Amino acid sequence: MNIDFNKNSDGLVPAIIQDANTRKVLMLGYMNEEAFLKTNSTKKVTFYSRTKKRLWTKGEESGNFLNLVDIKLDCDNDTLLVEVKPEGPVCHKGTDTCWAEENDTSYGFLTQLEGIIENRKKLSETEPELRKENESSYVVSLFDKGINKIAQKVGEEAVETVIEAKDNNNDLFLNESADLLFHYLILLKAKGFKLNDVVKVLEKRH
Repeated sequence: MNIDFNKNSDGLVPAIIQDANTRKVLMLGYMNEEAFLKTNSTKKVTFYSRTKKRLWTKGEESGNFLNLVDIKLDCDNDTLLVEVKPEGPVCHKGTDTCWAEENDTSYGFLTQLEGIIENRKKLSETEPELRKENESSYVVSLFDKGINKIAQKVGEEAVETVIEAKDNNNDLFLNESADLLFHYLILLKAKGFKLNDVVKVLEKRH
């Protein structure tokens, strides 16, 4: 790895710290060559502290170490992307990231969809006579009917997906796959789980 530590007069390069699992950016630090070498040898992320004027291993006082997974170098050879597994909060203020964000796994649109399903579930738990007219929806009606109906829908969508998989119409197959995944997310929520709970099981198996 040919890092250009001499591009800046202080011999430092930015080190962007990212959670290897959630892909969240956790913090920004700076490394000189010595900090980089120590990080690689100890597998604990070490920075050069511009205020303390010395090497500083994250967690040396708090115990909230950043365990090294991988380091990538950018196209200009002067910025590092450091993938880690954090132990505890990263920010000195006690938050998961230095931007006061929760370091939870996000699956993009699927996570947004889970949030919508969660809101529909809460509406279902509201007495029908207290709901507004615009609060009725297909998902709310499924939660109203209970776990058996939701599980039945997952089974029906699974069968339809299998049928389309045996045919050559890719559009129908993808649509049925989307229906299956959508209803499966509803089933997970009905059971009190999220997609990430399933992913954790897969990670343990891996």
